[in-house]
This record gives sequence, structure tokens and C-alpha cells, in this order.
Amino acid sequence: MSRQIPVILDTDIGTDIDDTWALAMMLNSPELDVKLVTSDTGDTIYRAKLLARMLEVAGRADIPVGIGIRQCEDPNGPQARWVKGYDLHSYPGTVHQDGVGAIVDMLMEAPDPVTLIAIGPVPNLAAALDLEPRIAERTRFVGMYGDLYGGHPDQPGVMPEYNVRADPAAAQRVFTAPWDMTITPLDTCGRVRLTGEKYRAVRDCPKPLPRAVIENFRIWTETIKWQDRWGPKPDPEEISSVLFDTVAIYLAFAEDLLVMEDLGIRVTDNGFTVIDAAARTVHCATQWKDLAGFEDLLVQRMIGIREPRSRKAPP
Repeated sequence: MSRQIPVILDTDIGTDIDDTWALAMMLNSPELDVKLVTSDTGDTIYRAKLLARMLEVAGRADIPVGIGIRQCEDPNGPQARWVKGYDLHSYPGTVHQDGVGAIVDMLMEAPDPVTLIAIGPVPNLAAALDLEPRIAERTRFVGMYGDLYGGHPDQPGVMPEYNVRADPAAAQRVFTAPWDMTITPLDTCGRVRLTGEKYRAVRDCPKPLPRAVIENFRIWTETIKWQDRWGPKPDPEEISSVLFDTVAIYLAFAEDLLVMEDLGIRVTDNGFTVIDAAARTVHCATQWKDLAGFEDLLVQRMIGIREPRSRKAPP
């Protein structure tokens, strides 16, 4: 295998459960060398607790946790029960109180370009660009953003995808920065849901990390205030929710299972991602070549089968 890809993950873990699955997939992907994880949007302390405890479960307290810009306090987050009583000071690894500064320092001090995986709204990243615009020269951006042709499995038509519409101004800043940019919009990531034997393989795996994911999934389905944006409520004994963010993890190290298009993408003030030839070019995963193959890979990574598949590396 070629040298590992250094990555930073910026995530709003603790809202939709797919971030928790994506974190586990990333930790079990041997192609990736995780340098930092940061909590993003809303109550970033609650989210940092989820990151830290998941890293402890995975035996990866060597990975620093950064607390992003805290916008509110949310004692009743959908996964709060899983970190009830957890103290960030007990995390054996490093906790950066200034997550934005930690992102900038990591990117500027890295000897080689870093892949920044973003799977939530992006106030941290907009702030990082304002603090040090040169980070864009040293970074490849990969994220789960937008809806280009109408990709949500449970809602017809093109919609303002949550990660963009939650903070359109920050998304506009990120989408106009001069870094190499790859995204999975709803058109592809909105198709990922594990069922049948594939789901049961993860549900029944006795290893600590998948067990923690399923524990969080069960808590999440019990506590989330169900809304249209979530689609039909899944039964955690039978089927996963839509695992949007896992596709961004995959795109950090490969893309051969997807159809990729280079498109001009503009973010509107109300959070739509519009194809516009005059806008900056973004590498977009617009269709699946082999969705079943991705599901198989996802299951392998979730249950800790780490052998990398043959693949075409990202540019």
C-alpha cells in the first residue's frame, strides 16, 4: 500500500447518526492517517465529548480533539445519553480548546498537503480561512455537501442540503476558496443505506467500535425529534439510516466506485448548490458505478476488515 493520506475531520457528530458511522469508517481505513478531529456547529463541547469517547473506544486516543466554535449549549443532543457524565478532561489524548486554531496550525505545519474531510456545516472552516487564507494552498477539501439534480431518497426535487443551508455564508466562503475541492452531494450519498445481511453484519459485530456505533444508533432513534429531513424512521434492529457522510470518507482515498464530474458550483444565499459554468470548479460525485460494492466496503471497514481494495486513487 502507498503512504497513508494525512487527514483532518471536521464534523457535526451528534445531530444525524451518519457522522458516527463515518468516524468509525475513517478509523478503520488504513489508507488514512488521522491527524486531528474537530467538532463543528452548535454545542461543540457535546460533540467533542462524542468524538473523544469514540476515539477512546477505538483505542485511538493518540488523535487530538479540537473544540470548534460553540454556538449554543445543547444538553439534550440526540446522543447525549451516550456521553452523560463523560468529562473531556479525562480524555487521555490532547484536547484543543481552540479547534479553529488547531486546524490552521496543523495545516500550516504539516510537511505535506493534508486532506480536510468536512461532514457538517462549515463555520470552523470559514473562520480558519479568515484566520489564515494560505491554508487553502496546502489542503485538499473533501466533503458531503449539496444537491445537484435532486438526490434525496425521501424528498422529491432539488433541495437546499442541510450542511449548506445551515450556514450559507460559511459555505460560500468555503466553496470559493482556492483549494482542490471534491464533494459527494445527495445525488450519491443520499443512496447509502445498509439492509439485510449487510446491516446485520455491523449490528452483530462484537468489536468495541461497531458496538459503540450501534449503541449510539439505538439511542439516536429513541431520542431524535423526527422530522421530514430524516426520512422514514429506521428500525435499528433491521436497517441503517441514510449514511450520507460515509461517502466523503471514501472519497478521501478513492473514487473508482463513483462517476465523477468537474462542475462549476455556486452556493446561493438560501443554501442551494447551483451548477454554474462561471463558478469555481468542484469535483463532484454525481452517480454510482457500483453502490453495492461501496456497501460491501463500508461493512468491511465498520467491522474492522482493514485490507484495502484495489482502487483508483483520487487525483
